[in-house]
Amino acid sequence: MSDDPLPRVFAAEPIRTQVRAAVARAWRDAIESGALPPIPGDTPVPEVDVERPSDPAHGDFASNLAMRLARPYRMAPAVIAEALATQLERAAAEPTTSTPVATAEVAAPGFLNMRLGDAALETTVAAVLDDPAGWGRVEARGARTVNVEFVSANPTGPLHVGNARGAFIGDLLSRVLEAGGQRVTREYYFNDSGGQIRNLGATVAALRRGDPIPEDGYKGTYVDELADSLPDDVWSTATAPGADTDGLIGKWAAGRVRLGIEASLEGLGVHFDVWTSEARLHDEGWVTRAVERLREHGHVYDQDGAVWFRSTAFGDDKDRVILRSNGEPTYFAADIGYVTEKFSRGFDHLIYIWGVDHHGTVARLRNAAGAMGYDREAVQILLYAWVHVIRDGGQVSMSKRRGDFVTLDEFLGEVGPDAARWFFASRAVTTEIDFDIEIFKKQTNENPVYYVQYAHARIASILRKAAEAGLAPAGDVTGALLGAPEAALARAIVRFPEVVEDAVASEETLGLTAYATDLATTFHGFYRDARVVDQDAPARSASRLALASAARITLANTLALLGISAPDSM
Repeated sequence: MSDDPLPRVFAAEPIRTQVRAAVARAWRDAIESGALPPIPGDTPVPEVDVERPSDPAHGDFASNLAMRLARPYRMAPAVIAEALATQLERAAAEPTTSTPVATAEVAAPGFLNMRLGDAALETTVAAVLDDPAGWGRVEARGARTVNVEFVSANPTGPLHVGNARGAFIGDLLSRVLEAGGQRVTREYYFNDSGGQIRNLGATVAALRRGDPIPEDGYKGTYVDELADSLPDDVWSTATAPGADTDGLIGKWAAGRVRLGIEASLEGLGVHFDVWTSEARLHDEGWVTRAVERLREHGHVYDQDGAVWFRSTAFGDDKDRVILRSNGEPTYFAADIGYVTEKFSRGFDHLIYIWGVDHHGTVARLRNAAGAMGYDREAVQILLYAWVHVIRDGGQVSMSKRRGDFVTLDEFLGEVGPDAARWFFASRAVTTEIDFDIEIFKKQTNENPVYYVQYAHARIASILRKAAEAGLAPAGDVTGALLGAPEAALARAIVRFPEVVEDAVASEETLGLTAYATDLATTFHGFYRDARVVDQDAPARSASRLALASAARITLANTLALLGISAPDSM
């Protein structure tokens, strides 16, 4: 099929989308030809689904459409599947029809197994080579303007490994959503008001005086450093008669901690579009607006001098205070004020990434959003499980208040951001995990990110070696996929956009790391079995170099989507 004189354009959409459309077209053609009856008018029309078989021997794609049609048609699934297969192969044999499917066969009890034609693979690989930067970005399915808020650790101490998981999850999710056509704003929320900031100020003041740390104060070398670096003018102002010593020093200390947090995130390669202060929300009246909005909708009441949100009306076990009897807003009040402020900026969807210990807040925040008249489903909260750091076979204890933790900077200094990103990207958000520092410090294939990066570097080296020999990649691979190593590598390359689609749909990235590993393994097999740089066969070498180049682009784009470097030498 590769020498077909008619142009066949497949690369505009992921291969899976094209195959799904081909099956739908085969169904329509089978009805028009009389091989299958129309769906009865009162019967819901089943979706056309295709998936990758677990065993590649069964083909490139499979569909269970025939089994889903068996009940409304009152026909055996195998008979329906045969009708669909006939139409698919008829389309493949028709030179004026563009279809990615070359062959289709039926497997019991009615699966439709399909193999891709060389033309679909060839055209997609050519598209990779033609537009490397765009390869892997997929068409938006219901494009949204999304606010992703993550990390948001209180500025009472440096970021530690526990905070790092939220940073990775938020950054990776934002990258994936953007690759899926979503418009994303990354946001960090500083809880820079309230009791914890005063406690930090009291701790620094006590250390400055040489007094014992308060019972609810903070410990660790970082608070000693804050006390040592406290400017004299700040100390004088904070200790003047009538001054709010703890509050003023706490505000200064939180600002210094915030600078450290921003620097740590920069080292991690995590960037934010917006930094929001809780104090600003109060100062600008967003909390007051949210309370009044709830009152207008009839969902607050006054009792014992306090203002309550009637959360039991939404399934909560008790109503919640939003304004205390002394007029002070609760943390929950700040949360609903923040929801109001975010929606005022025009976002369609809000994603919060919190630790699993916040599970009790999820329903009440979403309920409050609904009570204020917003779409409850537009407020999404992802809860991530804890990460345990393993060093020398033992778990490192973590407590910010005790000053007993591994800081993010220390962590990155040992393993590097690439290894850390890979580790977190390859685990489901809700899975509690152990991070063994020693494994990810190794520069061997035992370290999975090293294995994938090495594949990229190996291809870059091959391309340099070819250039030195006067060989260059071809612009396409037309007619070059007859060999098993070439066909296997092409099939691995063209999967990339559907892997991205799945990551967008699931809001998880472990499929990307699994894919990158599989592609690296497939390339190593290709290079083992097919001589790539061969001056005695320049045309064949050019085609194989084109495949290698497409694999390099795909590995680089997969790693970029994960925020991981793709080195040209190692």
